Amino acid sequence: MTVISWWEIFAWSFSPLGWLWQAVTAADAQSFLPSAHNLCNVLIAILVALALDRLWGEPPVWLHPVVYMGKVLGALGRVLAPRTEVANDYLRFVLAALVWCALAAIVFIGYWIIQFFLPYQPWWLPGICVGVLLKPLLSWRMLKDEVLAVEAALQQSLPAGRERLSWLVSRDTSQLDAATVRESAIETLAENLADSVIAPLFWFLVAGLPGAAVYRLANTADAMWGYPGWRGQGDQRRHWQWAGKWAARADDVLNWIPARITAAWLALVAGGVHWQGLRRDAQVTPSPNGGWPMGAMARALGVHLSKPGVYQLNPEGRVPESADLQRSIHLASKVVAVQVFCAVVAMILMSIWMWKVSAHG
Repeated sequence: MTVISWWEIFAWSFSPLGWLWQAVTAADAQSFLPSAHNLCNVLIAILVALALDRLWGEPPVWLHPVVYMGKVLGALGRVLAPRTEVANDYLRFVLAALVWCALAAIVFIGYWIIQFFLPYQPWWLPGICVGVLLKPLLSWRMLKDEVLAVEAALQQSLPAGRERLSWLVSRDTSQLDAATVRESAIETLAENLADSVIAPLFWFLVAGLPGAAVYRLANTADAMWGYPGWRGQGDQRRHWQWAGKWAARADDVLNWIPARITAAWLALVAGGVHWQGLRRDAQVTPSPNGGWPMGAMARALGVHLSKPGVYQLNPEGRVPESADLQRSIHLASKVVAVQVFCAVVAMILMSIWMWKVSAHG
């Protein structure tokens, strides 16, 4: 067997895009059906993952792969990031980039091996197994519950709302008023709708379970390494100006398309979002991606969202109220529901395709 054929086996063994290409170019039913079954399993996996998320939320900590990713990143970060501020620390940047790439390779290969050796009889069983493994790599229920918890705390008192918000954001919440607390909660919901739901599903469709896992590693690394400046307290205090640059840029690249897809979905389910205004909003945030879903949510709700001294989204909008936060949850839930609807429709169309090919033998 040639090297190319082994590479083809490796590439097509995890990529839904590869299976789709094989199905489209199949010459007969015998070569079409395996790829069609693989594509159906992709759709089954998405439905299973979203169903598990809705029914049970996050798995136990001891079973959660993202928790272990965070532990490894935390341990390595204490070695990579310096205790003192160093200007133009290019060596630190290169070292952290190499470590990130090594971790990504380990995660990719590990999940590829798992996916490759899953049981394949009956034909639908891999879809269920992959769905169970995909679930920890995406999260909607927990995000929704945490944002609603901010509003519930805010109904008790402003200090309680600030405290609960601090669980979700890295900014100082001690001086925020009620409106700004709600703004931050809505921003977090919109941005993490992209990060925690749409992006994992996107990369799963592109590169299967290994793609979704590498994306989740990249997103976790960005959260832990990607914010420049001083972070941590006491012995854990480290300077991340250079050690975290690669993690931040990698997350930007991997989120570029999903962030814009999320904005498009929000605009679609809300209706009437001015796209040119959204593009202007997206350009004012430090992140090349975060402004898209946040700006789309702001314009869908007709509210003003901001980070004091940094950016303003939909500046002509009104101050968000409690009802607006509830509406933001409703809009984001509709986006998640659309993913389920699209998967079901695709399953129906795939079944019809398979029936026609089999009938014509």
